[in-house]
Parts: sequence; structure tokens; C-alpha cells
Amino acid sequence: MISKKQSSFVYDYSKGKHISFSGDVQLGNVNIYDYDQGCHISGSGHNGDFSLYHYGDSHHINLKIEGNKFCGYDYGSSCHFNGTVNGNTISLYDDGKRAYFNYSV
Repeated sequence: MISKKQSSFVYDYSKGKHISFSGDVQLGNVNIYDYDQGCHISGSGHNGDFSLYHYGDSHHINLKIEGNKFCGYDYGSSCHFNGTVNGNTISLYDDGKRAYFNYSV
């Protein structure tokens, strides 16, 4: 299961910087603020399936979490993504960019 670790930042290795967030992810409701892009990301879900909306890019994101793996669809780029969480490390594959991206919390 993906950890319920609380963190106010994500380190993006491809950008070489920390990205700050604030907000809540509780009981199937997501409401966070991305300080890097200056916008909210919010939505809801249950049983590991989430429907999110990225207010900065004005598009929906579907996210499914199963154990330590996740996958989804980004309507802004019209592409699928998938990844894994291992402790504090996140590895994401973006089908649109055909590349892996790594993060830590």
C-alpha cells in the first residue's frame, strides 16, 4: 500500500528542485495547493480510484492506486502514466514523453 506519509514537498530530480505543496488528502477527498504552479489540485475518489482536477492546467486527471503501484490518465496531455512508490521514492513513467521521472518526499 502506498504510504500515508505526510510531506509538504516533493523533490523533482529532472528539475533538480523541491516543489512545495500544502493541503489535505483525507477520506477520499483531495485538496492540495501546488506552490510551484500556483494552483489547486482537487478531487475525490474511493477504493483507490480518484478523479482529480488540475486548476492551473484546466484539465482532469484520473488516478488509480493499487498497493504500491499507481496508473492513470492525464487529459491535459492525452496520455497515460504509471509508476511505483518505494518508501520515500516515486518512479513515474509518462507515456506521452516516453520517459521515466523520479521524485522523493
